[in-house]
Amino acid sequence: MSIWNQQQLFEADDDVVNDDILQRLYAALPKLPPLIRYYDDFDDKLRSIAEPEKQSRFELSINGVAASVDFSRFDPRAALLFKHLFIFILGTDRSVGTAMLYITRAYPLSYADICALVEAGPTGIALFWKEFRARDYSHHAYRCAKTLLRMLCEYKFNGWADSYETFLSTTLPSPAIDKYASVRAGDIFLSAEEEALIVRHLDSAVEAVAEYTNGGNMDDLADTLMLICSYQFAMRPIQIAKLERSHVRIWHDDNSNSLAVHLTFHAAKQRSNANPIPMTRRVKLEWAPLFVAWHASSNACDDESSARYFKVLSNSEVGQRISSLVRKILGSDEIGTATDLRHTAAQRLVDAGTSHEELAAFMGHSQVNTGLIYYHTSASHAERVNQALGASEVYRRVAKIAHDKFISAEELAALKGEQQLGGVPQGVPITGIGGCSSGQESCQYNPITSCYGCRRFMPIHEKKMHEKVLADMREVVLFFERSSRGDTRSPAYL
Repeated sequence: MSIWNQQQLFEADDDVVNDDILQRLYAALPKLPPLIRYYDDFDDKLRSIAEPEKQSRFELSINGVAASVDFSRFDPRAALLFKHLFIFILGTDRSVGTAMLYITRAYPLSYADICALVEAGPTGIALFWKEFRARDYSHHAYRCAKTLLRMLCEYKFNGWADSYETFLSTTLPSPAIDKYASVRAGDIFLSAEEEALIVRHLDSAVEAVAEYTNGGNMDDLADTLMLICSYQFAMRPIQIAKLERSHVRIWHDDNSNSLAVHLTFHAAKQRSNANPIPMTRRVKLEWAPLFVAWHASSNACDDESSARYFKVLSNSEVGQRISSLVRKILGSDEIGTATDLRHTAAQRLVDAGTSHEELAAFMGHSQVNTGLIYYHTSASHAERVNQALGASEVYRRVAKIAHDKFISAEELAALKGEQQLGGVPQGVPITGIGGCSSGQESCQYNPITSCYGCRRFMPIHEKKMHEKVLADMREVVLFFERSSRGDTRSPAYL
């Protein structure tokens, strides 16, 4: 309904709310355009909303997913105001997803609060905001309210002006929230054992790569490749979904006979859509054959109609497929999302001594201070040693081995030679710790140090033996720690 025909909405109202302020605001605002255009960067096309003044719902396409903004959820007298605000947000170089988020989170705002917010003006906004902040609205609802005030500054309404931009940013606080609560608690970080399970899955997929090229399930291969993107490069689902064939380059490495795979993608979730940061990453050589197999399959299909490298329809699909695969690998429903993998990758770099600038470049952060939270939660030098000795799953299992399943010395002696474990890790001879149900010769991992925590390991029922292994392992860790003590750039020290 046109604002010029909305007068009856205000005339029919008998509330004590001062409707006059919105009538004066509508008179000061320009008429809505006949067409609203916005860029859909996921599908790389320009989309439009026809006759927005007559529409009660804006149908949108965001990252391959259909979405909408229902203006009928607002009081009819305020619906037009939020249509103007929607256009204003798009005009500030924000994405259409941000505009939808702000407007939809403002649904619970009461009509009285909306009128009072517009009427407060620069002199009364501080007092009103103190009361308004006490309402039980979402964080984004308050951000929407502040954006509305910025629109009033743009149109210089009721005393507002461009000079109040800093005032709005510094004087009107939003409700306190801790965006990094899960990071501080460490609930979203994968353990060393869980990361090992993911790496083993990827290594096993490389060994079985021939099955994919001979008619195997290519959807499973695509899921594995998306897992590599998320685990190794901390890529967000939207970055993975937007990968195109032209973004993946494969060629022979000059230093080896292996094929090198490079991915190019753009930083996501930036404060502005302008000039996205391109980032190029090299896939681990051991996992490159998986990309080669997928690339060959895509070329064989010659499906030029789909520019998406992984042939996905949305970022939500990517997130769900990665989560399903990781949780299947870990056997857990509590952790394993793409966000968990991204945070784990960041913390892994910080624990290894990465600088603030290097972390920001790897993660695609537009500001260096975005990743400071990982340094706050990272272990210090002494804690790193303690973590290596007592906090990781492998060493905890060594320390508590007396409470696990055991075999006797007689049972160990009865095992075949290949099932009796022994090794010389870092020059320390270790033998007689137990047996392996599958045999040491068939294991591709480092003996002894990989046995503790393996489901095929059958430890011997002699506590002193495992206490000696624990002491020997402690000496190995301390040997590396003493090798370059204080040199934070030394791989041996870190």
